[in-house]
Formats: sequence, C-alpha cells, structure tokens
Amino acid sequence: MIKSTVHPRPPELYRCHPLNESVSYDSVSGYIDQVESKASVQQSKRNNRRKVIRVARSMGLPDVDRELKKILNANMDQVSARRRAREAFKDIQLGIDHILFKKSSAKVGFLKHLRQKQHYFTVMVMETLAPFSLKACSWYLDSQLNGIMDFFAGIARKLASSGYAVFAMDYPGFGLSEGLHCFIPSFDRLVDDVIEHYSKIKENPEFRSLRSFLFGQSMGGAVALKIHLKQPKAWDGAVLVAPMCKIADDMVPPKLVTNLLIGLANVLPRHKLVPNKDLAEAAFRELKKREQTAYNVIAYKDKPRLQSAVELLRTTQEIERRLKEVSLPLFILHGKADTVTDPSVSKALYENASCSDKKLKLYEDAYHALLEGEPDEVITEVFEDIISWLDEHSLKQNQPSS
Repeated sequence: MIKSTVHPRPPELYRCHPLNESVSYDSVSGYIDQVESKASVQQSKRNNRRKVIRVARSMGLPDVDRELKKILNANMDQVSARRRAREAFKDIQLGIDHILFKKSSAKVGFLKHLRQKQHYFTVMVMETLAPFSLKACSWYLDSQLNGIMDFFAGIARKLASSGYAVFAMDYPGFGLSEGLHCFIPSFDRLVDDVIEHYSKIKENPEFRSLRSFLFGQSMGGAVALKIHLKQPKAWDGAVLVAPMCKIADDMVPPKLVTNLLIGLANVLPRHKLVPNKDLAEAAFRELKKREQTAYNVIAYKDKPRLQSAVELLRTTQEIERRLKEVSLPLFILHGKADTVTDPSVSKALYENASCSDKKLKLYEDAYHALLEGEPDEVITEVFEDIISWLDEHSLKQNQPSS
C-alpha cells in the first residue's frame, strides 16, 4: 500500500508559531498589544496578529528548550536535518490527541499487538551511479509494539489492526529519505523506485500468495495510478482517497504564470518560486486537527520547487488523458468540499475506468484530508468503508482481478 508523504503545512502564520521563532506566547502577546495600541497600524495587520495568538494558544504545544528549537528551525533541505528533527521530536509526537493515534482492537484475536518496522534501502541514481538511501516502513500484527507516530503511521496502524500488512516508503526527497527536500526531478523515476521496492516485498514467500492492493491518498493516488498504468496486471485493486488525478483549477496559477514557471523550471529547477495557498486550511476541516499539522516537524513548508510543480502538473494531465486505461478494481473516496484535488475528476475516473468492479463514494461537506482532518465520526466512517471494501475483495482469492 502506498501514500504520499507530502503533508500540508501548518496554519498560514506558521513563521510566527513559537516552535519556529525563539519567542514565547507572552512576548508575542505583549508585542501584539503594543502594535494594536498604535493607530497607524492597519486593521488587517491587527487581525492577522490576533489570529497568530489565537492559533498559538489553542494548539497547546508543549514548551521546548532552546536546543530543540534550534533543531526544529534548521533548514530541512537535507535529510540529515529532517532525521535529526524527527528523532528529537518523536516523544512529543507520540502524545498527540488524535483519533488516528488511539489504540484499536485487532480483528485477529490471537495477534494482540502491532509491530512497526522501519529500515533504509539503497537504490542507484542512474545519472551518477551513486547509492541513494530511501526509508521504508511496514506495519503488521505481531507480538511487539514500537515505532514513531505520524499521520500515515496512524492510518497504517488502523489498517493493520484489521489484519492487513501495510508497507510504505518515503519518496526520494520526502520524509526521511535522501534527496533535496520535496524535489521531484522526474515523477516517472519516482514511480519506478516505488515499483522496485514493492516488487521485492511481493517476492517475499510470506506475502507472495496474498492479494495485494494499492493505497494512495492525494499525490499517493497519482503514484498508485501510475504504478497500475505501468503494471496493468500486477495488483488486485486500489483504494484511492482524494486522488490527485487533476489539481483543482483554483490551486493552479493563471496560464500565463504557469507557462512562465515551466520555462523557468528548465533553468532553475530547484528554486522555490511557485505560488501556493495554505494547504492546511484547504485540507483540514476541523480546526483542532488543522492545528495539529504543526506536529509534523519535517513537513515541507515552503513554496513548491519549480521542477516538482511542473512534474505534478504533467503527471495529472497524463492521468486525466488515460483514465480509460484504468482496469483494476477501484474504490474512490473523495470529499465533496475538497478544493485541493477536484472531486469532479474522481467522478470522471469512476465513469471512464474500464473495469466493471468500481465504486465511488463522496462525503458531504468533507475536505481533502478525509482520514486526518475531518470530525472523528467522519474519519471512522471512512475507515469502515475502506476496511469493508478490502475485506470483500480479499475474499476473492481465486477470482480474476478485473
């Protein structure tokens, strides 16, 4: 199963958050009071500053010492800084009050605990023939429990507690894998790395006879569809949560700006010049959960890099052209109020996919982050729908995939 490790950034006033500036709540509050006492300050600035204080106080993030602040404020472009930040912050992350992190009972009675493993594997960069370290994780029912908690780990644990082995990897440049942070020189190459990793997993005698499904959310949905298009007969189905088949029109810059950015990408591919909106606000409907995105300390929080944005745009355009080639069993889930990825394209995928075994479910008023940012009852409903579909299709052991 796969999922994007691109996480939405914290609320739009991220740089004013205590974890990212060496100032306390009190000093920020005092500064706001001074500013608001000056008649020359514009009303909009006063409103923004009030919002900083409201967000900071409501988040309830624990105090951190100077050394931890220094680690969290470091430039995350290189993997060494991201790994150091994750390790330093892991104990705090484990205490997040979110439904994904609450223990659930396992379906399989004699397996009472969940094991999480993480390891690194090496691929070769074709241009330089240099080794490249990527991080991989697995979750399955066993006799031990350990591991770092984040949103996807929470999703994986929920699936694993229902009896499924879940495997994931951080894409090159994402999470704890090597590479320039959130830089995608080639989306096809990224997909090939994922295929190579999962092909090795499926060769394991322990899993070889089991049915296998792709799981993709957001950009991970695009990765899942690209894997299927490259391996039409390799998988028994796909669960796609708000898949990135097309970037919503209001998230894409105007055509003139887009063409300019594409041209600049040929010259400055790594530069962070692409305008973007606050994804946390657009993706997380519930305010408390939106604020908890700040706990993801290794999330990419800058403007998208030019080449990465171009690759995502090209990929979604390709997928949109090839919807009729999608032939594996599908379960597509999407929030009706999603403004990050377009639910109408999920409808188009459902209508155009050539498989007869397909299902689309749209959730009223739901935003993009169906499994992380909705009220608890919606998240529970989405998980129940996914597990029900997987259970049904796991029983089709001897039936053709499509």
